[in-house]
Amino acid sequence: MKSKYLLYILAGVCVVQAACKRVLESEPQDRLTGDLVFDEMDKNADNAKAFLYGIYAQLPSGYNRTENAYLDNGTDDGMASQDGDRTEDFRKGRISPLNVTDNTWGTNYGGIRRVNMFLSKIDKVPATAELKRAWKAEARFLRTMFYFELMKRWGGVPLMGDTILKITDDLNFSRSTVEQTKNYILAEIADYKDSLLPANMNDADVGRANKGAALALKARVLLYWASPLYNPDNIIQRWTDAANAAQEVTDLGVYTLSTDFAGLFITSKTTEMIFAKNGTPNQTVEQYNGPVGYLNAGAGKGLTSPSQELVDAFPMINGLPVTDPLSGYVASKPYEKRDARFEATILYNGKKWLNRAVETFEGGLDKPGGIITQTKTGYYLRKFMGKFESSTAYSNTIRPVILFRYAEVLLNFAEAKNEESGPVKPVYDALGLIRKRAGITGTTYGLPAGITKDSMRSIIQNERRIELAFEEHRHWDIRRWKIAGKVMNAPLSGMKIVKNTDGTFTYTRFAATTSAFDITRMYWYPIPYSEIETNPNMKQNTGWEY
Repeated sequence: MKSKYLLYILAGVCVVQAACKRVLESEPQDRLTGDLVFDEMDKNADNAKAFLYGIYAQLPSGYNRTENAYLDNGTDDGMASQDGDRTEDFRKGRISPLNVTDNTWGTNYGGIRRVNMFLSKIDKVPATAELKRAWKAEARFLRTMFYFELMKRWGGVPLMGDTILKITDDLNFSRSTVEQTKNYILAEIADYKDSLLPANMNDADVGRANKGAALALKARVLLYWASPLYNPDNIIQRWTDAANAAQEVTDLGVYTLSTDFAGLFITSKTTEMIFAKNGTPNQTVEQYNGPVGYLNAGAGKGLTSPSQELVDAFPMINGLPVTDPLSGYVASKPYEKRDARFEATILYNGKKWLNRAVETFEGGLDKPGGIITQTKTGYYLRKFMGKFESSTAYSNTIRPVILFRYAEVLLNFAEAKNEESGPVKPVYDALGLIRKRAGITGTTYGLPAGITKDSMRSIIQNERRIELAFEEHRHWDIRRWKIAGKVMNAPLSGMKIVKNTDGTFTYTRFAATTSAFDITRMYWYPIPYSEIETNPNMKQNTGWEY
């Protein structure tokens, strides 16, 4: 493993520099040492706490993090509006060991190293034993998060344990298997979960690791482990384990679905939030993704173009798909009477935004044509933005990056339980809670009775798609389900909208771009070439060998 990724210099952690009060006058801040951070004279352990909190910065950032685009722009849910965006590498098959888009190898191993440094030195500081135990559990949670981020991209990876490497150490580590990596994560969770903050933590602790987050991570890891990519022989016990893990989160009795779907993503704490990465209030999401036809304080760059396939996935308000003759869908009025999550996710032609109707018809304010970046599909992304429908300008908005929320846990449970036992009542109950929140009507919320496991699987997969859109699940779901070869080898569609002289609109579906996915190798990322080049023991993933 290349040393530049494993040997991070402690002095480079800016949050610690700001906290090291003891040496501000006698030592340059870029030369702080471990002994100064983990200082036996720091009676409140402020420097050590700052170091721990700084590790959280290594967690995924979420919004527009892949060269100003969402990772889901590389799926069948959308595309980048800007030409040449790196997420197109996933769509066009341009990934290679020399071009690993979404390459978080160094970031995650850097986080792991920082955790190991913290664990090795924290006992020196004069904090209470109880506090140090909780801090150690927090650090270990972060380490398992980093390992899972590695696992879902590359499969089995080198496991460092508590080792802190020196420049003189042998860095030629071999990869562990996927199962060994999964087992390490689960064993760690089992050991530290009861030392974390309680799931019903105080408001002041929002954003910190807690028991609910640990159990949610366990449920997600086990769901992946049960899925076809990891479980080609469909061992049913794995689905049972995944269902039971999701049930553990529910059994905490802490989490419920928020009543306000759109508000979930602009609120610092809700009953649905399990774990989130905090941030300062900003307008970044609106400025990056808002429609392009607004000026000054309402200006947007329109960088995200949701697909027609995603739009079609949202059912009608009665829960029936738009393809069902009984759904009430009218092709000339395609956006009426839809699932409320559609309104909270997509900015479409005629949708009120910044006190006027969005115009994505040809030549409209938000699709003017010409060379400026604009929607390529007839849609813009609404999700994650503030409630600016009736405003005239954007304002700073609280926007945590939600890494675990209760709706995902319910979907995890429904998927695993259906694979274990078929469409039994608990599966309907879990889906019903989510659909009820979405405003879907009827006693069964549009869920048909007496269906097969396969039919319910399709419903659950679609429910994940619309509920978790652009939350960095679709990218991994189509891989773990092994359906990427199907959905990513089909054109991505948009809607061409023409405004008629009588004020009505004509809607015509069109192919916005083509896609290509090589099923022989693209279900896993290639190990970066720099790692292969410098480590003779590092084995490349199948299909990426030179």
